[in-house]
Amino acid sequence: MQEIEKLLSIMADLREPEKGCPWDIKQDYKSVLPYTLEEAYEVADAIESGDMQELKVELGDLLFQIVFYAQMAKENGLFEFRDIVNAINQKLISRHPHVFADVDCRDEKLLHEAWEASKAAERNKKSEQSLSALSGVAAALPALKRSQKLQKRAARKGFDWPDIQPVFNKINEEINELQEAIEEKDSAHIEEEMGDILFACVNLSRHLNVDAEEALRKSNQKFIKRFACIEKKLSQTNKAMEDCSLDELEALWHEAKQILQKN
Repeated sequence: MQEIEKLLSIMADLREPEKGCPWDIKQDYKSVLPYTLEEAYEVADAIESGDMQELKVELGDLLFQIVFYAQMAKENGLFEFRDIVNAINQKLISRHPHVFADVDCRDEKLLHEAWEASKAAERNKKSEQSLSALSGVAAALPALKRSQKLQKRAARKGFDWPDIQPVFNKINEEINELQEAIEEKDSAHIEEEMGDILFACVNLSRHLNVDAEEALRKSNQKFIKRFACIEKKLSQTNKAMEDCSLDELEALWHEAKQILQKN
């Protein structure tokens, strides 16, 4: 595609040592990484808000990140953009034999099992040594997402409870342990137990087939909307939030919930 070729050419010009952009020239893989993560989240925000024009822009920004890495890798003689495209083409074809090969696999459960088996085979090819079942879960993932993926991997090996009740019991157990840590006034122990509660809650989310990261994102958005509603209500009465009692704020919170539920 001519558009892709033009983008690759622009990226090469930006990195050109003599006439390129000083900021782009001095970047490396690690320095670009935070921007990549930021762009991925901005894509998610555009999808969440339903703004398709913004999504188009943010997807372009995310594509530029990929092109940036490809250009740096090309300069280092490692790989280039076409190699990235070829790699994903081959992966998609190998993971979808029911589409690209003569394999009949229309059952969704069987499709998922075949997908996971293909991924496991790819991981095994990466090393001649025996890998942990948890190898390959990216450390840079958001903590909730990584926790969910780690637990899914462990569950595929049978390391899981058969039903949901023990998960509730585990959450209660972790809450009790946090209370003990608070009584001890041990900050390191408090942090540890707080992490265990979050981990156990992710496990509950997994058992309920709820994506923990997405659920929390939606709760964040709900909180923002309700808080904004309270701010608007207070501005109409020229009253500062800091001057309100907890009872007043609680009443405003419930009022905001009712208003937003009607809209």
